[in-house]
Parts: sequence; C-alpha cells; structure tokens
Amino acid sequence: MDKKLLRVLAGESVSPPPVWLMRQAGRYLPEYRQLRSRHASFLDFCLSPRAAAEATLQPIRRFGFDAAILFSDILLLLWALGRDLDFVEGEGPKLAPLQAEEISRLDLSALPSRLAPVGETIRLIREALPGAVTLIGFAGAPFTLAAYAIEGGGSADHLRTRLWAHHDPQGFSRLIEILTEAVIQSLTLQVQAGAEAVMLFDSWAGLLPPRGFARYVITPARRIVSALRARFPHLPLIGFPRLASAQLGPYAQETGLDGVGLDTAADPALVRHAVGAKTALQGNLDPAALLAGGAALAAETENILTALSGHPHIFNLGHGVLPATPPEHVAALLALVRGTSRQAAS
Repeated sequence: MDKKLLRVLAGESVSPPPVWLMRQAGRYLPEYRQLRSRHASFLDFCLSPRAAAEATLQPIRRFGFDAAILFSDILLLLWALGRDLDFVEGEGPKLAPLQAEEISRLDLSALPSRLAPVGETIRLIREALPGAVTLIGFAGAPFTLAAYAIEGGGSADHLRTRLWAHHDPQGFSRLIEILTEAVIQSLTLQVQAGAEAVMLFDSWAGLLPPRGFARYVITPARRIVSALRARFPHLPLIGFPRLASAQLGPYAQETGLDGVGLDTAADPALVRHAVGAKTALQGNLDPAALLAGGAALAAETENILTALSGHPHIFNLGHGVLPATPPEHVAALLALVRGTSRQAAS
C-alpha cells in the first residue's frame, strides 16, 4: 500500500505532498464535540480507548487526510509518572508545580500500566484505519514536559523553569534525563501497539538560548532517536521544536530525525537549505489563514507549496487548528494542496 507520508519521511519529494493537521481532531468538529460531551473529564476521555480511537478517526472519515495522529495529550506522560493532572475548562492543564525534592519520586516503573489504554487506543485505530493512511504516535519532548511540570501548567514566559535550569543545572539535567527515558518508554509502547511514525513536540524549545537549546533540546532528542532506532531501525521520526527557527539546522543535523516541523514564523525557503536535501519539512500554514479561508487561505497555501517544491514536504499547520475554524475551510485546504480546486477552475 502506497503511504505518501512514509515516502516523504524517507527523503522523497512527492507531488502533491501528503497533508495532515495538528489538532485535526478537536473542537472545530461537531462530531468531536458530541463525543467529548459523553465524558466527565478530558483525562477520562483520553484514557478511554474506544472514545480516543473514534476521535482520531473522525477527521480521517470526514476529510481523507494522509495521516492520523493519535488522539491524546502530551501531559499524560506526567500523569503516568505520578503527577496529579487536571484539565480546567477555559484555563487549560493544571498540575501541582514540581519541586526539586520531588524529582526522585517520578515513577518510571508505573508507565507501562498507566499508559496501557494508549496502546489499546492505537490497536483499535489500526484496525479501522484505511490502508493508505499513516498512523502517527507522539510525545512531548523532555524540555517542554519539564516546563509544564515546573510551572504547574501553561505560562507566558516559563521563567521558573528557566531560572531552575540556570540555578541548578545538575538537578535540571537529572529531570531531563528521567523525562527522556519516559519519552523513550512511551514511544516504544506506541510503536509496539502499531504507530508507524512518531513525532516529538517541543512546544517551548524556542525559549532557550543556543547553549541551553543544545543541552536540553538537541541532546535529549538525539538520545530518543538513538534508542528508538536501536529497537525499530526503520521507524520514521519527526521533531517539532516550536519557535526555534534559528536552531533548525543544527537540530536536524545533530538529532538524526527524518523530519522537522516548522512553526508559523519559520521561512520554508530558508529552512530547506539549513536542514539539507533529505530532511523532510512539515508545515507551516498559519492557523489564522485557515480560519480566514478564501483568498487568504489560497495565497498562503500556494506560497508554502512553491517554497517547498521539490523538497520532501508534509503539508501541515504551523500550530494547531483553531477551535473556531469552519470544517469547510479544512476541506478547501485539502483541495488546494491536492490541486483539485485548481483543476476545477481550469
């Protein structure tokens, strides 16, 4: 079966490029909102295999994307390590801020049992997924997980995390080491259950200066890639170090990742030369352009397709689908990427 996304991650330029969207399963879909309403909490939703599998499959049925990404949340890994986790409507995730003396209590031994529902979700998805569609598993990267754990949720500047890294680099490195091993275990579980590619989300990587980026982003990613390749030699891996455009060249070259995700601010025409000819680039439409639709969507889509023509490219957003996005705009985007709207007009 021809899986375009896997061909691109192997270094091939495919025209038109495969397309999927970050947060393609979510609140912009009425069928998702109906499914979500049946669960008292978001955590319960993520840990209910049949519901999570259905959420993963909904956008595939509606739009025919080239890839499905596991419906879950990066913070499940912190919960699996023994941290209390809650998702507050309108506020986002909430955790008790991690203290230095609590690092030793993060329980790696609990991961397999606590994440077992995720493996079952993946098995259910693979049973129902069309043959040409690639299933992507994922995890938060160690620095981003550390930032959420230390701050106790989202933050405008993650100052507490950055100060910890400066004041206690040894303790912070120990936390990164534990989280790196947790990511390796989580992604191993996902691949064993049926994920065909995996993605590493480093949402807050761009907050770090170059030396910190090398130590807390590149080094853990390289270790994760090495460990997974030792177990699954042909596994494709994508990294998404958000807001780190100036570091994308070293990130791609030093980690061994097959693909690099671009955020909205990255210039694809420049990045393609920085990462090398065989590293796939994924992205990077502004989610606001997708929300706007019409001529703005068409122009921005064409700009990205032109900038990455001839380069291994997976069309995606520079961040997740915004909840207010009309589903009709998503359908229009796929028609633009695949050329069907242009063919109809000619």
